[in-house]
Amino acid sequence: MASDQKWMRKFVLVLLLLSFPYAHCGNGSITSTIQSECLKVPNSQFAGSIVNTIDIMQEVVSILSDVARGLGNFRDSNAIDDCLDLMDISNDELRWTLSATQNQNGKHNSTGNLSSDLRTWLSATLVNQDTCRDGFEGSNSIVKELVSGSLSQITSLVLELLGQVHPVSDQHESNGQTPAWFKSEDRKLLQANGVPVDVVVAQDGTGNFTNITAAILSAPDYSMRRYVIYVKKGLYKEYVEIKKKKWNIMMVGDGMDATVISGNRNFVDGWTTFRSATFAVSGRGFIARDITFENTAGPEKHMAVALRSDSDLSVFYRCEFRGYQDTLYTHSMRQFYRDCKISGTVDFIFGDGTVMFQNCQILPRKALHNQKNSITAHGRKYKDEPTGFSFQFCNISAHPDLLATPVNSSTPTYLGRPWKQYSRTIIMQSFMSNIIKPAGWLEWNGDMFLDSLYYGEYMNYGPGAGLGSRVTWPGYQKFNQSGQAKNYTVADFIEGNLWLPSTGVKYTAGFGV
Repeated sequence: MASDQKWMRKFVLVLLLLSFPYAHCGNGSITSTIQSECLKVPNSQFAGSIVNTIDIMQEVVSILSDVARGLGNFRDSNAIDDCLDLMDISNDELRWTLSATQNQNGKHNSTGNLSSDLRTWLSATLVNQDTCRDGFEGSNSIVKELVSGSLSQITSLVLELLGQVHPVSDQHESNGQTPAWFKSEDRKLLQANGVPVDVVVAQDGTGNFTNITAAILSAPDYSMRRYVIYVKKGLYKEYVEIKKKKWNIMMVGDGMDATVISGNRNFVDGWTTFRSATFAVSGRGFIARDITFENTAGPEKHMAVALRSDSDLSVFYRCEFRGYQDTLYTHSMRQFYRDCKISGTVDFIFGDGTVMFQNCQILPRKALHNQKNSITAHGRKYKDEPTGFSFQFCNISAHPDLLATPVNSSTPTYLGRPWKQYSRTIIMQSFMSNIIKPAGWLEWNGDMFLDSLYYGEYMNYGPGAGLGSRVTWPGYQKFNQSGQAKNYTVADFIEGNLWLPSTGVKYTAGFGV
């Protein structure tokens, strides 16, 4: 009887969804059929597969919830909590995917380019399953095997869904319009010297709140307008998490080194990498300006995240990220960093987001004895994912504590290494100091992933930018023409012209002058 009810619920849900108008993949007019332009299968088949995946995910959540009640181990408990949160986020991402294919003007069609949206959200769902598994690193418990087995079917189903979405077509260019859910007045927020605020956080009691978490909780759920939180200067020692329901929050500080959010959670003390973040944001459309995020655990504590972002269409402007190993966790979704400072040691910019860094300072620092610095560790595991890192107009130089180290004991520093099979990182039009080793890039484990990764360099300069002694891996590219690098510009890589204008942040869409 229960199975009959489940089947009937699926049938009714798909029938209702198919009663909405068809959406379109780009910015053109609505087409009579979505699959010819966006999907490789009939829309009804795509919708049915999503509903089935959601049902199976709920069954996995039930299993994990039962397991969680019997755990006493701190690390395993944290890992299970991560999994439950990640499944909850994945459930939303699948529902956005379902909704966006049915209603082109709905709040879930976030950029106006449906193909980009669907591929981003499905990719993020895949990342969530892998992060759940990764949380059990260092654990020998049978829980790890149970979780991994439970997730395998979900991963297979989501991979199949991702393969049914056509890649973003070059023909879809911005037509000067922004999606219906963006408000025209939002674009003025970052451009103005004074930003109108909703609430103020001040440690001295002169604001609405004395801590950031309370201000976050005051924001409305699923807001379609910016909710602006001004955080006055001060050192805020708290762990902040902006949950998935808190959309369009903007946090403005008094500047780098003035407004600082600080924590020290880390892997050695039993926290998962995912849960170690001082500041974590999942709510869509987050903007941060003039704030420092730091993790002070130190290099001996290994993985210790300053900021983790799963926020789609998020912007970090004039922000600083301080840490050592795993400083900045760009976990998933489309993200843009402009005029920021990022410092760390091992894999200090990592994750599986689709992320653009423009005009940022990248500052490798002194690591532990016998460690090697790797600036990036991109985690693209599946070939169909649209994810990667792109750096443009950046300055890659030594952090002051590395500059002060004698040359013969300085930490060897590389641009990146392949965390997962299809790791993708592009660096272009950027300065590299002599801190970068001539080989440029570092292996993860022997020859693992060297033929499937995708690393590229284009028009970089400085003493560390020479290509003569670079690695000769099959996956490494030396771009000789702009056409090869064009796919990794703001306009093409993160569909920036479709959503960044509404934020008011500075950006260069192409290669600049």
